[in-house]
Amino acid sequence: MSLAIVYTRAKLGVNAPLVTVEVHLSAGLPSLSIVGLPEAAVKESKDRVRSAILNSHLDFPARRITVNLAPADLPKEGGRFDLAIALGILAASGQIPLPVLSQYEFLGELALSGELRSVSGALPAALACAESQRELIICDYSASEAALSTGSRVFGAKSLLQVCAHLHDREHLFQARAPEALNIDYLMEMRDVKGQAQAKRALEIAASGGHNLLFFGPPGTGKTMLASRLPAILPGLNEREMLEVAAVYSVAAQTHHQSWRTRPFRAPHHTASAIALVGGGSNPKPGEISLAHCGVLFLDELPEFSRQVLEVLREPLESGEVRISRAKTQATFPARFQLIAAMNPCPCGYYGNNDDRCRCTIDQVRRYRDRISGPMLDRIFSLHRFSKRIMWGGSPKY
Repeated sequence: MSLAIVYTRAKLGVNAPLVTVEVHLSAGLPSLSIVGLPEAAVKESKDRVRSAILNSHLDFPARRITVNLAPADLPKEGGRFDLAIALGILAASGQIPLPVLSQYEFLGELALSGELRSVSGALPAALACAESQRELIICDYSASEAALSTGSRVFGAKSLLQVCAHLHDREHLFQARAPEALNIDYLMEMRDVKGQAQAKRALEIAASGGHNLLFFGPPGTGKTMLASRLPAILPGLNEREMLEVAAVYSVAAQTHHQSWRTRPFRAPHHTASAIALVGGGSNPKPGEISLAHCGVLFLDELPEFSRQVLEVLREPLESGEVRISRAKTQATFPARFQLIAAMNPCPCGYYGNNDDRCRCTIDQVRRYRDRISGPMLDRIFSLHRFSKRIMWGGSPKY
């Protein structure tokens, strides 16, 4: 039969929509064309697929090959479709059995040698695959990450030839297992903080209620030290939260599943752009606020952040998600994080001290504090609740 259908998954935010790869062999001059809104990396897969098939000692058909990636209105990017395209060509040319392909979904980039390479978004693909009641075959490097989805059967493979042997029932791939959760012994714990009873109490209240918190005080009073120890007093992630966090890190191609019961802690530098903080790009990717989902986002030297960057945090703090719209697509990333920030009382940092070290004028102090807008402060626990009695890493200032 000259027509083959193979299933795979695209990447759209933290979702993995189904993509049907249709491969047709017809008479005519030998060629390979890919249609269905492919981007540059997908168009280049024709060369990778041809070399991978030949170097796997399989036959590449000398016919006119048309590959359709459906639905046509869904943007396709990356090399994640290489394995599905290669298997579709082999099935259409009669080199692997066609009926068995309907039981599986395939995901992976092919090297020229035929080896499989990992792709981002393995866990969302496994979750969606389980809902479709199909099994997933993926690169063995990404298989343990995909296996975090307890309702799906995931098989890891090292090469195209190994996948073909599994489909022929000559060699069976081993089902991947989720990695054991590591017991993380925090290097930074609250017992390291000596004194600071009031500041520690504020941190404990914020941790128990999930409140945002701003530490306000001069340098050296322990603001950063206290904030960095918040994860040590937070509870572990439950199953649902763990999958949400792992899915975000999977889409971002970052490893978090080895410590999948711990809450993430992100501390971007104050030079970070708005896109780096909330996510974006031509192909939307998660930013720092999504990588801090179900965890802590720590912003040190808060007034040093651009005001435009801080303002983009207002909506995610309220809604718990960020929606990124582009001309071709729209992606939604989860962003339920706990904001912990730290700032000095003035540009030099010593306003209000009794040693007269501060030389800042009232106007300089006002301009410095006005870098943070009122609506932003309304979303932070300490300055909103203690407008006259401001909490910082020492005694309270009135």
